[in-house]
Amino acid sequence: MPISLVTPLAAGDAADRAARLMGQELSRLLSTVVTVVNRPGAGGSLGTQSVVRAPKDGYTLLYAQNSPLTIRRVIEPEAANYDPLKDLVPLALTTRSPSVLVVHKDAPFKTLKEMVEHASRNPNSVRVGNAGPGSVGDISVQQINSAAGTTLTSVNYKGAAPAITDLLGGHIEGVILALGAVSTHMRSGNLRALAISSPFPEFPTVPTLRQLGYKADILGVWFGFFMPAGVPKAVVDKVVTALEDVTRNTSISAQLLPAGIVQEWGSGRALSDEISNEFRAVSELLRPSAKATK
Repeated sequence: MPISLVTPLAAGDAADRAARLMGQELSRLLSTVVTVVNRPGAGGSLGTQSVVRAPKDGYTLLYAQNSPLTIRRVIEPEAANYDPLKDLVPLALTTRSPSVLVVHKDAPFKTLKEMVEHASRNPNSVRVGNAGPGSVGDISVQQINSAAGTTLTSVNYKGAAPAITDLLGGHIEGVILALGAVSTHMRSGNLRALAISSPFPEFPTVPTLRQLGYKADILGVWFGFFMPAGVPKAVVDKVVTALEDVTRNTSISAQLLPAGIVQEWGSGRALSDEISNEFRAVSELLRPSAKATK
């Protein structure tokens, strides 16, 4: 019987490619067909909900990013009305895609410190685009404002591409997006990186907020594998063993690095901790907004 690997992402982007590469290797290791099923919508909540409701037989997997598992549960609790630690079984943390704050090469500020100082002198003058309301970029702007006491304006777009177009056109001052969306422009020198959510081998000099003296980093994008709660432990253990082999596969890692994606093995416990810690941090940051939605 084939395994459905549900991902709440549109087909064709870098994370979808990661799902397909890992799905192919899972097929080999588990000796069964693994079919990627794209179910985007509602910030990832639709695809996640479909797995929560799936049969508890081990033939449905979820490969999901943090947005539907942490952020959406804070800002849209009616839509993301599930608990990933109770309604799902966290199997493994496998993938990270750092977020990066970039500005135009001709921006008047060369560092994050200079951007913060410019924004402090000129309130609401620094506009930072993101991929949409509640995206890691949107939340990260608010993190910087909270940490630095400044007034960066978060500008929501329908995806990364229009945000990048406006930045290159000089209509906004910066963007916070997944590294893979802007890395080509960073390599060409058209965009300059001021901060990154976690270190990345190709851009070792780009600092994190913690390295710059702040108490918290901007949010990155991480992905993990899940099953519906109630799947027999023997089935869970078999899939977890295969996932560790997939995540440590150097061939897959080499194919994903140019797209700004890092393979990183973490146990189910590590994934649970990541969810709990990020949900708590986002809840504290957005507490007034979160109360307003209830």
